[in-house]
Order: sequence, then C-alpha cells, then structure tokens
Amino acid sequence: MNRVFRQLIAGVLAATVPFSIAAAPAQSAGAGVSNSYSMADFAQVRKYDAHFHANNADVALLDLLREDGFQVLSINVDYPDFPSIAQQHTIALALAAKDPAHFHWATTFSMKGFGTPGWADKVDAKLAQDVASGALAVKIWKNVGLVERNAAGKLIMLDDPGLVPVIEQVRTLGMALIDHQGEPRNCWLPLDQMTTDNDREYFSNHPDYYMYLHPEMPGYEDLMAARDRFVAANPKLRFVGAHMASLEYDVDRLGAFLDRFPNATVDLAARMSQVQYQSVRDREKVRNFFIRYQDRLLYGTDLTFGPDAKAEEFKREAHGAWTSDWRYLATGETQRIDMIHADVAGLALPRAVIDKIYYANAVRVFAVSRPAD
Repeated sequence: MNRVFRQLIAGVLAATVPFSIAAAPAQSAGAGVSNSYSMADFAQVRKYDAHFHANNADVALLDLLREDGFQVLSINVDYPDFPSIAQQHTIALALAAKDPAHFHWATTFSMKGFGTPGWADKVDAKLAQDVASGALAVKIWKNVGLVERNAAGKLIMLDDPGLVPVIEQVRTLGMALIDHQGEPRNCWLPLDQMTTDNDREYFSNHPDYYMYLHPEMPGYEDLMAARDRFVAANPKLRFVGAHMASLEYDVDRLGAFLDRFPNATVDLAARMSQVQYQSVRDREKVRNFFIRYQDRLLYGTDLTFGPDAKAEEFKREAHGAWTSDWRYLATGETQRIDMIHADVAGLALPRAVIDKIYYANAVRVFAVSRPAD
C-alpha cells in the first residue's frame, strides 16, 4: 500500500494507507442516511482541511485543492524534522500569493532564547508582521511541555508565566492559538495495550518520544492539567486543541473539555482511527458526539507535503485520505480501516453538521479580528 502521511508529528505516523474500501457494496449504517451526503457529493461540497503542512512549494498542491474542493490551513511548526521556520514561512507566502482562495497559513515561533531579555518582544514583533502578511493563527508545538527547558533545566509548560506576553499578543492580534499538547494517550501505554497500529508503529520506531519508556518525563495527566490551567486562564483566547486536544481516546472526556471551555475548539487531525476505534464499539455514541459538538469540531488531517515528495504521488495519497474520511463522516458506507483491523460503518452525519465540521467552523475560528478588551 502507498504511504499516506509523510513526516507526521509524533504519534500520528502511519506506515500504510489506513483504509481500504470493502469489496462488498456500500452498506447503509442506520439513522440519518436520507439526510446525509454521498461519495458523489465529495468534490462539490466546500471543505477546509484545518490542519495541513505544505513544506513544498510545488503548485501541484493548489491543483489538488481545486480538484477536490478544499481549502487548507498550512501550519508552520517549530519541529526539527520539518524545514526551518523561515523556509516554511517562505513556502506559505508563495502558495498563498498564488491561490489565496484555497491556501491559508498559520505561523509559529521559536522557543530559542526563551526567558532571556527581549525574547518576548522579538516574538511579538514577528507575530505582528506575520498577521499583517496573512497568517490566520499561531501554532505551539508539543516541544512546550516535552522538550524545551528553562535556564534552571525545568521543562517549560504551556502555562509558564514567560509565555504570557506572547499569548497576550496572539489575543490582541485577533488570531487563534493552535496547541499540540502532549501526545496521544497511547504514548504512555505498553505497545500491546495501544489501540491503533499507527501509534504502535510510531512509538516503537521513535523511542525518544515514547513516554512509556521515560517515567522521568511528565505524565499524560500532568500535560492535560497544564493545558486546562492555560485555557482556564485565557478565556478570551480562541483556543484550538490540535489532534482532538490529545483527548482522542474518549469522546466523553473530550465533550467534558468542550463543555468546560466555551472558547475552545478541537481539530480531528491524525486521530480519525482513534474515533473509529470507539465507533466500532458504540457507533451511536460517537455519532451523537459529533452532532452535539458540531460547532466545536474542525476537520483536519495532518497531511504533510514534504520537501522531497513527488507531487503526483502525494496528490493520490491526499485524495485517498480525504475520501476515506468523507466516507466515514459523511456517508453510511462501510470501509476497512487497517489501523484498527476492523470494518467501520460511516456515521452518515446530517448535511448541516458536515457543512460546519468541514467548512463553516474553520472559517469562523480562523477569521482574524481584533477582540475588544
């Protein structure tokens, strides 16, 4: 099978295309089908991938977006396996200039120099330049919480006071903050207790990020608590929890998070198999979650168009991932999801719900506006 995800952030790399359409004819999966979309609607419905990484300036990506009816938010990340922040920025500006209707971008900042005099002022000035150049959001990666340390050698957590001036600048500029906090819960479990093959493979091949092997590092609940303290302290900030806010394993817990924090939304990037794992066990529970929180969920994939990727191959892989997710969320058809070794029935979400999750929510959340103090 072809590879779907390239250079994905920790916990989300899949070795193979994570789905295959069942040989049997498409099956109806229950209530809601008559009010749902079909596969034939895929290209015609407006869609927005709110978690994407364009690390290649090939305009073939723009052709794909137009063909499949997508806009994307390409997120710059302070991630050592990606091109430098400056290179990501250059690529984003070039693609946005060529097709501003389909290509959007989010900026980031380096933690290098954190805690030194002038660091926050320098970051704030750069963020102001970026929003003036078209950035719609700011990304904080999991290095905050798991990698970066202060002068005393302590890990820098999301609610560190040293980040306050930068967060206030994000709010003042009217941008959303996208936060990748921690890892999927599987990261703290033995391999044989993980729920999806992509996590099992990634962490077995990347022991540095496999927290089960590092009891000296913060625990899963420690990171979730730091994130929750941060969101509670910033009620006027538009907060986006990347990767389902790392609560991907339990839609009930994710729902409680959204209930507690009305300023928060979450994207689904690279966690669809975790949702499908739950869906196989209780489809109606998962379906009801999507309907109840239809205003708080953003479709996203974490697909990465890498610097060395072959454009035509990537286009096939991205189209395959997008259509698989559409089949699951929008239709009642059944497909084989190899990452969880199961046939998964689609949720057949109502059209109005799909329209929000796939488009309207992203347009609202990533609209830059100057908030009132």
